[in-house]
Amino acid sequence: MNTLTVELSGEKVKEMWDKRLTEILCDICIKEILKGNRSGTHFTKDGWLKIMTNFEKETDKAYSQRPPKSR
Repeated sequence: MNTLTVELSGEKVKEMWDKRLTEILCDICIKEILKGNRSGTHFTKDGWLKIMTNFEKETDKAYSQRPPKSR
């Protein structure tokens, strides 16, 4: 199990990133690839929006493709 730092309401929080969350994210990404929401090696803006929205719906956790800014 790994930790991931996410930003919630402007506050950085460490989140446990386990096998279940990884599998959910991978499944959502595969669905978006099959829908054509990936141009080359990157997801489209619409693809990322759907990934983040569906991940939050399935897990009650917000996900952003942007890593936290280092200080």
